[in-house]
Amino acid sequence: MGEREDTAFKTTGSKWLLPVSEYLGFPLDQVNFLTCQLFALAAAFWFRLYLSPSHANPLVRHAVAALLGIAFLIFCFGWYSAHILTVVVASYLIIIKADINNVHRYSMVTAMGYLTVCQVSRVFIYNYGVLSTDFSGPLMIVTQKITTLAFQLHDGMCKKPEQLTPEQKPLAINVKPSLIEYLSYNLNFLSILVGPCSNYKEYMDFIEGRHISRRLRQHSGTCNGQNGYDKTPDPSPLNAVCRKLLICSGCMLFFLTVTRSLPIMYNVDPNFVSHAPFVTRLTYAFLSIQAARPKFYFAWTLADAVNNAAGYGFLGMDENGKPSWDLICNLNILKIETATSFKTFIDNWNIRTGIWLKTVCYDRAPKHRLALTFILSALWHGVYPGYYFTFITAIPITMAARAVRKSVRHYLLSSRGLKLGYDIVTWAATQLAICYTVMPFLLLAVDPTLVYYRSMYFHVHIIILVVIALHRKHKPSVFSATNKTFSSSFSSPCPTQCQPVHSNNNDKVD
Repeated sequence: MGEREDTAFKTTGSKWLLPVSEYLGFPLDQVNFLTCQLFALAAAFWFRLYLSPSHANPLVRHAVAALLGIAFLIFCFGWYSAHILTVVVASYLIIIKADINNVHRYSMVTAMGYLTVCQVSRVFIYNYGVLSTDFSGPLMIVTQKITTLAFQLHDGMCKKPEQLTPEQKPLAINVKPSLIEYLSYNLNFLSILVGPCSNYKEYMDFIEGRHISRRLRQHSGTCNGQNGYDKTPDPSPLNAVCRKLLICSGCMLFFLTVTRSLPIMYNVDPNFVSHAPFVTRLTYAFLSIQAARPKFYFAWTLADAVNNAAGYGFLGMDENGKPSWDLICNLNILKIETATSFKTFIDNWNIRTGIWLKTVCYDRAPKHRLALTFILSALWHGVYPGYYFTFITAIPITMAARAVRKSVRHYLLSSRGLKLGYDIVTWAATQLAICYTVMPFLLLAVDPTLVYYRSMYFHVHIIILVVIALHRKHKPSVFSATNKTFSSSFSSPCPTQCQPVHSNNNDKVD
């Protein structure tokens, strides 16, 4: 076994499954991760059925959730888990000891600062190598939770109700959490490895047994408890869990059969770039980006299924009167794959991170809200240069797309045939633009990113410049419209099936 393969099978976590890793040919850290998530799925069913609020008090549920989460961290990351435990404990001390008027600022600086230090070490100390055991994912999720709780605590203890938005009021926290509550919220086994981030009060409702009944009362439009929902058994998440596990199975099969045969780095292979025609390079780039998505679909959908299996994530009753379990869903695969605009794609990808950005930054920044939110998003993702190429490119692409849509779309709505043609063209343009924009995010470093851009002749950048130049005389309206586009991204929530019932549609960004 070569040096590269040896590295792939090393981990600071448990080595119990090393024979399985070697047999399957998968890195040990990925085998450990999948094992923990499958164990979490089984534990979630047990948690809902045998450790339900009717069988165990909240303290026991908090303790079990936190201890299992810590066990998963140690199993997957070994001593690296100390980084995550350190930032959580430090942030709790800030909440307990710091001036409540500044607790949100101190928590943000501490959590984001620690995350950034760890991210910088990956780039400059490990020379762009993704560590054999990459603990940054759980650290990123914990950072979202720490800052979300801190801002909502500040809302509840330092602001008057009339100073809060309609979205902030029900989530404001009026009492500081105890240590076990704080550890359970941040480290629970349901979301410790891949998220998603949820609100503290919603999590407390789940632990204390109010989660489903409260959302059913919201659905009925009354809070008097006389609507009959309190007398009916809780809806079962079994159908939702089975459906999401079926999606996971499809994504895993796609990954094993297609994704591994279309490596991203082949886009910058010197021989391929030198000899393949442009159309071939463009086609391969498109296919390899499409093939890279299912691993994200798999991880986020499995995490959602784990939460649902425990009885968490109930949204309410849908328009057909059936229970919906998409409260904390992180993506809408169908809308991503059929997106006909850059904004639609963004609105349905990594939904909970968008909500977090809106909660802690966009809604609170006194000015330059859009710029500050993009900066926070970039820092949170990491310090790889490829990330910043992606974010910098995304802004003018959105501006150009909005300008074209504003100028052309209304001419093509006169007939179904024209609109269908427009939708097909905009779908293809959107998917190719996403491919061009996201490629540096996966290539990570500067050199391969520039190689890719040169192989594509910078064609998207050139098209953007031409479109913006052609619309220069309409510059004020274009920029105004673009700001509205971004604002709606920050103020419109996740897709319909992910929205809280009777919400004010103000939850989304990325």
